[in-house]
Amino acid sequence: MFSSKQFVPFRQLRQQPTIVVDSTGLGAVLTLAHWRGAATPSQLRDDTSAGSVLRALRRPAWPGLEARAVTANHFDIDGFVGVWSLLNPELALHHEHLLRLVATLGDFREIEWQDPQADHALQLVCWLNAEEKARFYEPFGAPARRQREDEASAEKFAWFLPRFAAVLENPETARSAWEPEYARVRQGVAVLQSPATILRRYPEIGLTVVHTPEPLPYYALFGATAGSDMVLSLYGQQRYEFEYKYTTWIDLESRPTLPRLPLDALTARLNQLETTPRRWTFDGITDTGPLLRLGGKSLTKVQRYADPDQRPIYTSSITAEQLEQEVVAFFRAGYAGIKPKRYWTWAEIREAGQAEVR
Repeated sequence: MFSSKQFVPFRQLRQQPTIVVDSTGLGAVLTLAHWRGAATPSQLRDDTSAGSVLRALRRPAWPGLEARAVTANHFDIDGFVGVWSLLNPELALHHEHLLRLVATLGDFREIEWQDPQADHALQLVCWLNAEEKARFYEPFGAPARRQREDEASAEKFAWFLPRFAAVLENPETARSAWEPEYARVRQGVAVLQSPATILRRYPEIGLTVVHTPEPLPYYALFGATAGSDMVLSLYGQQRYEFEYKYTTWIDLESRPTLPRLPLDALTARLNQLETTPRRWTFDGITDTGPLLRLGGKSLTKVQRYADPDQRPIYTSSITAEQLEQEVVAFFRAGYAGIKPKRYWTWAEIREAGQAEVR
C-alpha cells in the first residue's frame, strides 16, 4: 500500500480535498475523529481517532481516503499517530496493535501492563512527550505564547512525522529522551501494583477509587482504570483529587457511558464539611478532564493537564473514608434512573445534569 499523502496545516483545509484527523472542520472530505458529534462514518468509529484511521486503512477504497492532504487542528499523541498512519499505511498496519496502545495511553492514560507491547508503547509515548516539551511547548501552551494551537502545532507535525518511524522500530536509539519519564512512570506502576495501593471499583457509577501514598504520573495512576470514567485519588496526608476522564469528553465506541454531572452540589457539600481555609472547586463538564479538588482554581490548563505529582495537592480536614462515601453517594443518587449509552450529545449531557439538580 503506497501513500503519497502529506500533512498540511489546518488553515489550508479548504484549499484541496483533505482528510481531517482528531478534529472537525468544514470542508473535510473524510473525518476520522472520536470527538463528540464528529462526522466520522459509523463503520470507522473507534475509541481513538488513530483507531478510526487504522480501520480506514483496512478499507483502502473508502470514499475520501484517496485525498492526498491530511490535517489536524492540534498536536497530541492520538492525533499524531492518526496522521502518521495515513502517511505511512504499510508500516502502520504492521504495527497496528502497538499504535493502538500508544493512542489509548496518550489520550486516556490507560494501558494493560501485562500486554507484551505495553513497555514499547510507554517508551514511544514518553519520547513524544519529552521531545515535544524540549523542542516546542507543552500541551495547551500555545495561548501563553500568543499563538493559535491549530497554527503553532504545524511545526510539531513537521518535526515528528519524518522521525517517528525510526523510534517506532528501534526505541533504543532515543533512550536518552524517553528514559526519564519512562522510569518515573514505571516507578509509579510499581507502587500501584504493590500492597501500598488499594483499588476500589464502583462499576454501577463508572468510578475507580485509588488509595495510594503519594501523587503519581497519570500513566501509572489511570493505567489500570480501563472501564471507568471517573477516578477518585486518595493520597496520604488527606490529599485528594477527583477527575472525569477524557473517555466521557469523546464518543467512546467500545462501551456505553454515563453522562458527566455538574459538581455544584457535591462541591457545596464538601465545603460544608471542610474546616481548613481552602475551598473545594471544580471545572466545568465540557473541560477535557475536569478536576474537583481543594483550592483548584489556582491551576492553569497546563498544570491541570500535567501529572498529579507535578502540581500542588492540599491537605483536607475531611477523612478519606468520608470523602469516598460522599462521592459515591452523590453519583449513585445522580445516576439513579439514567442508563448508560453511546454517543451522548452535549445537549443530552446538560439535560441529564439539570435533572440531577432538580
